[in-house]
Amino acid sequence: MVSLPVLDRTGAQVGTYEFEIDELAERISKQLLHDAVVMYQSNMRQGTAKTKTRGEVAGSTKKMYRQKGTGNARAGHKRSGVRRGGGHIHAKSPRDWRLSMPRKAMKMATRMALRSKIESDQVVILDDIQIEAPKTKEMMGILKGLKIENKTVLLALPGYDLNVYKSGRNIPGLQVMPVSDMNALEILRPRVVVLTQAALDAYRGKVAASKKPQKSEYPQDPQE
Repeated sequence: MVSLPVLDRTGAQVGTYEFEIDELAERISKQLLHDAVVMYQSNMRQGTAKTKTRGEVAGSTKKMYRQKGTGNARAGHKRSGVRRGGGHIHAKSPRDWRLSMPRKAMKMATRMALRSKIESDQVVILDDIQIEAPKTKEMMGILKGLKIENKTVLLALPGYDLNVYKSGRNIPGLQVMPVSDMNALEILRPRVVVLTQAALDAYRGKVAASKKPQKSEYPQDPQE
């Protein structure tokens, strides 16, 4: 059982949030978290880097001068990789950097990442956050009330809230997203994770639903 203080936007404690942390993950696998982070970061790479080989550079393939008798070192054509303007010896070519993991492993990595943040006291539970109109000043006031204005923060909401998103999009280090979009990288990257009570309830419900045993497509044989 873990008990987390519930704060309002001024930083005052207004209650506690208790739940079994084993609901998220029974243990934390550093190897699984590492594999998930590497996958997410690798999938961000565009893979569009391209340089020309000596066969792709414009220029003549004629030998620059005769092999012997000039007193200079022997040389081939001017498109050689050892000459300025020539092709690259180990040229880069576009490639696909995407990696993949089983869906269950990615979901488990997300739950493990959240548990690790809770055990490291890097999770803040907010009672609620409602902003009537997009105002960066109001969002900055909430961060100052929670004393996290100078830290990188992930603010997870139960769903899409345009006013909250617009209020925080110009604040450096703050990322706002619905709890359904969280993954292991987004949880581990910031210094602090802020969740509303409704967001944590929604995530716990999602985790509980995924753990329910699925019905078999084939009926069981009747017992004799």
